[in-house]
Amino acid sequence: MAKGGPVEKMKRKIYEKELEKLQVQLCYLQDWVKANKLRVIILFEGRDAAGKGGTIKALTEKVSPRVFRVVALPAPSDREKSQLFIQRYMQHFPGAGEIVIFDRSWYNRAGVEYVMGFCTPADHKRFLSLCPQMEQYTIEGGIILIKLWLEVGMEEQERRFRARIDDPLRQ
Repeated sequence: MAKGGPVEKMKRKIYEKELEKLQVQLCYLQDWVKANKLRVIILFEGRDAAGKGGTIKALTEKVSPRVFRVVALPAPSDREKSQLFIQRYMQHFPGAGEIVIFDRSWYNRAGVEYVMGFCTPADHKRFLSLCPQMEQYTIEGGIILIKLWLEVGMEEQERRFRARIDDPLRQ
């Protein structure tokens, strides 16, 4: 149940029709970004099994990979652990006319990396202090920054985890 009442499941045909309309709008967005030489970063964050990967796949299905790029970084290497937290992400930032989608972002430092021991408590505290400044610098540098958070309830998350166990094609 969502806040405010039950959630109705959208019928497949309606979903596909709505998705197609949104994909057309994304193509217009792509043309606008390219024509105006804009730089856009879209961050997808959220709980495990919240649908980040599926949403990103649906978003990028009909657009050009020359404009839209998806970045999903693995756990940091020993070398990356020794760098500034943002270094591993900045090398993927967009050039003129590009949109980069991060499937999880530098916010991993505040959550996953901290919990998994990939950064120290001091690193974590420093991240929380520096992140807003870094993002402000990014925006002032002309990058459009869009942050999205996806979440599902505990029951749905559990159902999706179980589906992953049963289906080797689910990631």
